[in-house]
Amino acid sequence: MIADDRVLREDFVPSEVVHRHDEVSHLSETLEPLLSGGRPDPAFLFGPTGVGKTCIARYVLAQLCEQEPRVRVAYVNCWQKYTRFRVLYSILEAVGRAADVHRSTPKDELFERLSRTDDGPIVVVLDEVDQLEETAALYDLHRLPHVSPVLIANREVELFASFDDRVRSRLHAGTRVRFDRYGTDELAAILAERAAKALEPASVSDSQLRAIADAASGDARVGIGILRSAARRAERQGSASITDDVLEAAIPDARTAIRRKTVEGLIEHQRVLYDVIDEAGEIEPGDLYAEYERRVEEPKTNRTLRNYLTKMVHYDLIEAVGERRGRTYRLVDDPGGAEGES
Repeated sequence: MIADDRVLREDFVPSEVVHRHDEVSHLSETLEPLLSGGRPDPAFLFGPTGVGKTCIARYVLAQLCEQEPRVRVAYVNCWQKYTRFRVLYSILEAVGRAADVHRSTPKDELFERLSRTDDGPIVVVLDEVDQLEETAALYDLHRLPHVSPVLIANREVELFASFDDRVRSRLHAGTRVRFDRYGTDELAAILAERAAKALEPASVSDSQLRAIADAASGDARVGIGILRSAARRAERQGSASITDDVLEAAIPDARTAIRRKTVEGLIEHQRVLYDVIDEAGEIEPGDLYAEYERRVEEPKTNRTLRNYLTKMVHYDLIEAVGERRGRTYRLVDDPGGAEGES
């Protein structure tokens, strides 16, 4: 049934995009100075999870590199690369200049190396940029005239609140590209495009694609995950098409798989917070911070912990119940139980 599994992966970038033409045009226009030797303003891509921010960034930059091969692209996921050292190293690695760099290499030396990569423009995509613990990396990029940052985050207010004054003042004038949730019709059309490329003909019906889009609530990541899970289940059963029973089972199955992957991607301090909430069932911030501090050797500031918690709320791992003074945190129920997608 599955003709091309790559198309059902989260990081697949289609040759044509559906229902994001305005956002593509806006980002393309922002980066256009690169085609004539100029430096564009920083670009910010804001919106909820699963609305195509990363996909559109990759798509637009692939188009740009076709027009101007001198442009080099460094993609950095700040969920994993959240320090100044890791960001600078990732960029150097992407442009082939990370040889002989060790963990003991001073960060200023990494910056100096990056400053010498000025034989062509570099676009640095910082995905999940609100996960950065050291915004000094953003100041580094601003100081280099051949480097152009594209910053991806959920919400502008929360992102800029995490910046120090030096970074905030330099990035405030950047271009904003805003992404809204997909409607059911839009997400169904995206899924139809994926299904046409990934699956054998007649593997899934239009009504089933619409049911997937409805269940995904505007999150393309969830929708594609459900389609992938359903196709794999049907294939394991030797079926020529996705049945309604298979689809019904795939919906919680896919959500569990996405949740598990997200939890596995949490950095150490986020995972401690998650585990404390899990064990408590429901917990107030003060008690949560106190237990967190008891479990780690070098605790982060309360401000950093609030950022971690906000991010986990965005990713539907936890939910914040009540207003500020009476707020508590608890896990979001896992609809798929412990099974998950294999």
